[in-house]
Amino acid sequence: MKYVVVLGDGMCDWKIADLDNKTCLEYAKTYQLDKLAPLAEVGLCKTVPEGLKPGSDVANMSVLGFNPKSYYTGRSPLEAVSMGINLTETDVTLRCNLVTLSEEESYEDKIMVDYSAGEITTKEASELIAYLKKYFDNQDFALYAGVSYRHCLVANNGKKGHDLTPPHDISDRRITDYLPKGESAGIYLEMMKKSFELLKDHPINLKRIKEGKRPANSIWLWGEGTKPGLCSFKEKTGLCGGIISAVDLIKGIGMLAEMQIIEVDNITGNYKTNFLGKAEAAANALLGGLDFVYLHIEAPDECGHQGDYKNKVYSIEKIDSVVIKTIIEKLEAAGEEFAMLVCPDHPTPCACKTHVSEPVPYLIYSNAKNLSNGAIRYTEQEALRCGAYVENGYELVDKLIAIK
Repeated sequence: MKYVVVLGDGMCDWKIADLDNKTCLEYAKTYQLDKLAPLAEVGLCKTVPEGLKPGSDVANMSVLGFNPKSYYTGRSPLEAVSMGINLTETDVTLRCNLVTLSEEESYEDKIMVDYSAGEITTKEASELIAYLKKYFDNQDFALYAGVSYRHCLVANNGKKGHDLTPPHDISDRRITDYLPKGESAGIYLEMMKKSFELLKDHPINLKRIKEGKRPANSIWLWGEGTKPGLCSFKEKTGLCGGIISAVDLIKGIGMLAEMQIIEVDNITGNYKTNFLGKAEAAANALLGGLDFVYLHIEAPDECGHQGDYKNKVYSIEKIDSVVIKTIIEKLEAAGEEFAMLVCPDHPTPCACKTHVSEPVPYLIYSNAKNLSNGAIRYTEQEALRCGAYVENGYELVDKLIAIK
């Protein structure tokens, strides 16, 4: 038996007036999922434990079968691991976004225009981070370039316990009430202010502005954490597993769990990603010897953060018509028995442009066993109506791999 998780990050939503008062899942044309749902178990799952914030870090760790209450030490160290940063026990890491802030004279009065600086390219971002390193790297701090707008700051012998707000939680808001708070808050704020002065007239940003793009005119620090430790996924489940994702965070979780990181060309983390390449890589990995593949697709989440419900629907339809369809066809053509879990990690409603902690709809299908619990489609409302409920998100994958 082969096992595959298709994780549509932030895929579920609230009802949207412009979509005939339907959610994106309800509105999307999901022909493959419509075929699977009557043969599958459909229900709701609480992926974010009480007391933890509904980040993709906590929620994906949960869906992968690791209790965040036991293992979670912060978001940025998971990304740092994926970036190849060698952390010590005394390092404190912070996620460092390149963002677009408005032009008010006082830094504290600026507005968070874009948490991704217009999804700046990795090439442009790497040059900007290299420029900032000349001013910020010292015996106490080191900046590391990541992918697109996602980067990392490591504080040597750093302090913990700061109140740091994710920039995607405050889109279109004035940043006054969301600036760093805590023992090292003054240092972090000064770095953010200095970055604005250094970046606002940088040639890359002047070129972006001329081209009608948003400039990466500031860093934003958040996601504090320390070196984590996960047990091996194989040790935990008995399965050889792999991870496919465009996002360092998810790769980091996989690396810590000693899972194979499966690289795919031209994957972006947005709705222009290589959907087919991801699907083919997942199927090929399963047919090539892996028992379990976790296929993470960031696109719906990014659209939710942008309030872009049209491309969120598009992303869901691509997950359905390209990803799910391709995996099923390839595994069935090879005569493989398999079980598939389809779910988001958390909702990212377009209306609020950020994550919420509500339970998510899940679908578990097997081509070897009828799991029907009466679902007609895979939607939020159908999941609620069917009545199945998984209280602890980290137990969801156990339901999947219990299918033999």
